[in-house]
Amino acid sequence: MAHNLESLLDKMWKDYVAINPLAQKVYNLFTTRGDSVLNDHIALRTFNHPRVTVDVIAKPFLDAGYKYSGDYHFTEKKLYAKHYEHKDSTKPKIFISELRLELCSKELQTTVNSLIAQIPQGQETQFDFSSMGRPWKVTKETYQSLMKESDYAGWVAAFGYRPNHFTVFINALKSFSNITELNSFLKGQGVQLNSSGGEIKGTPEVFLEQSSTLANNVEVEFSDGKLTVPACYYEFAKRYALPNGQLYQGFVAASADKIFESTSKGQ
Repeated sequence: MAHNLESLLDKMWKDYVAINPLAQKVYNLFTTRGDSVLNDHIALRTFNHPRVTVDVIAKPFLDAGYKYSGDYHFTEKKLYAKHYEHKDSTKPKIFISELRLELCSKELQTTVNSLIAQIPQGQETQFDFSSMGRPWKVTKETYQSLMKESDYAGWVAAFGYRPNHFTVFINALKSFSNITELNSFLKGQGVQLNSSGGEIKGTPEVFLEQSSTLANNVEVEFSDGKLTVPACYYEFAKRYALPNGQLYQGFVAASADKIFESTSKGQ
């Protein structure tokens, strides 16, 4: 069990690369070039059910020195999110989004409520809950019905509480001067990128450019058998200085909307 921030972040990374080995491969490609890889942010997903809201998931991070730093609305995807920053700028930002259940069908709400009812009482308040994985049993049929309405809900049902993605902070890489170069390098290594809304989301004018791999497909054990489903992806972020000279640390909702599609089956 992870009792402090360092061990929690380490546990999250190990769990993430076990599910998404491509992330470790890409990480190694960078370090082989002599680059040091800093994580810009880690993204977590949840529902706005009282037991597991963004605020509940964020509490261990707040206890470990993070501060609330901004919130975001994703109307099309029915999501709300907050991001948190640590005073130690080498620590990754934490980005937590939640599906707004009241905007979804009654069927989806009933299904999600039945999943959350299976979480052992009090488990959601444990320090390392965000690295515990799936705390409920779910069938293939339930997963598929959730996916039809919301691939976000389907993902959380299948994978539970663990990072959806880690993000390479491009500014810290010495061997790439821009995101276009980085994307070309990755494609040259056979890495598939998410092209929804273009390979590069955002512009220097909004102080943030992002790209990401497509989610890899993994075999997941459901309560009635196995199914191959989209899992996690690796993201890349280039940040630009604001007029005051400080690097922009927030997120751009329009870009994140397209990044979310890295786990869509339609890619």
